[in-house]
Amino acid sequence: MNGVKFNLNYPVISESDKFYARAKNLIPSATQTMAKGPSQHVNGVSPKYLLKGKGSHVWDADGNEYLDYNMAIGPLSLGYCYPVVDEAIKNQLEQGITFSLMHPLEVEVAEMINKIIPNAESIRYSKGGADVTSAAVRLARAFTKKNKVLCCGYHGWHDWYVSVTKRNAGIPEEIQNLSYTFNYNDINSLEKSIDSNTACVILEPMVFEYPKNNFLAEASELCKKNNILLIFDEMWTGFRLEIGGAQEYFNVVPDLACYSKAVANGMPLSVLTGKREIMDLLDDQVFFYNTFGGEALSLAAAKATINEICKNNVPSYLRNLGAKLKNGYNKIAGAMNIEFSKCIGYDARTMIAFNEEYKNPLELKSLMQQEMLKRGILWSGFHNISYSHTESEIDYTLNVYEEVLFILKMAIRDNKVKDMIKGIPVQPLFRKTNVFNNESPRRKQRGI
Repeated sequence: MNGVKFNLNYPVISESDKFYARAKNLIPSATQTMAKGPSQHVNGVSPKYLLKGKGSHVWDADGNEYLDYNMAIGPLSLGYCYPVVDEAIKNQLEQGITFSLMHPLEVEVAEMINKIIPNAESIRYSKGGADVTSAAVRLARAFTKKNKVLCCGYHGWHDWYVSVTKRNAGIPEEIQNLSYTFNYNDINSLEKSIDSNTACVILEPMVFEYPKNNFLAEASELCKKNNILLIFDEMWTGFRLEIGGAQEYFNVVPDLACYSKAVANGMPLSVLTGKREIMDLLDDQVFFYNTFGGEALSLAAAKATINEICKNNVPSYLRNLGAKLKNGYNKIAGAMNIEFSKCIGYDARTMIAFNEEYKNPLELKSLMQQEMLKRGILWSGFHNISYSHTESEIDYTLNVYEEVLFILKMAIRDNKVKDMIKGIPVQPLFRKTNVFNNESPRRKQRGI
């Protein structure tokens, strides 16, 4: 476990706080990624800046070492500074990063993706997840010659999606009126939201709740029946749930699919895959190009990452290790007669859920995060398992959970949860899978 251990005191974070004080004068919300920012960590206890990582461990600006379960909010499927990937990046760096013409890696990586992702008859690259989800929506509108979007999950920062959230300032009302949400695992919710102007259904095939009652297959059939394109947002499930992602795992093939995070082990790359007749519109009708789409360092990282994932069957490893952590946590909670928390999700990516019946679940999460940090674990409620995590680290984490769950149980009993938090608690994050703008288009048109 190296320098990760049970500590007598909470980590000293003075250097982190110095950077934070400087950032507040220059950077809105002090962060580029909401999930990494101070609002999602106990402000005053949690470190705010990380300087380096190796395997499944990170070191903050003050030199404190942690076992990391955030893994850069998902991209590190293999781990920090993974030797094979880093070597591929270094080798490519010696030859160049971005060129004046196309690079062979664009072809080589596309051929790899074509072999492992069921719907990848055609492939296009970009940099961020929102790039490719937005490109998929534009393609769907062009292909179907319809305009409305039905979404379920989190799909990035672009207008068509953020218009359904409460943070939709700056988005014209005309655009807001073209996007709606439906509820996951509720086929009736989806069916009622469809009308003759619906171009596409875009959803995360799984977040933490498994599809029920053949939901994904039924959604696919519903889309075919109504001439609607089905888009899978596989930012989290791609290359992690299975090598071929949710498409392979659930045996449901969407018209278009979007990937990022795990594909290049931390390098910025996103991928749009789809059926050729749809993707062919990118030739001369739909515009989706960018200067850095063929950037060679990220493609070299992707080639090495995909090779490692396939060679070592990484999703199987993630499932086995993640299952041990998930089942171990729930066994501990059960033995302690704890009803306020359980571990949920697919084994490779799980989260600690807190019962909404307790006054403020975010306070419970904050206290748990605080106590995990004291014991050397960087944690924000999730387990993004990587290939660098080990059995011994899972054992250590379960020992920590046993101690921390007892602390939470006593704090609830004594009504002292809030009093025990030594900083500003974790704040709400707007990422949800439903309860956004879920008024159906037909109901709104009829004034119901």
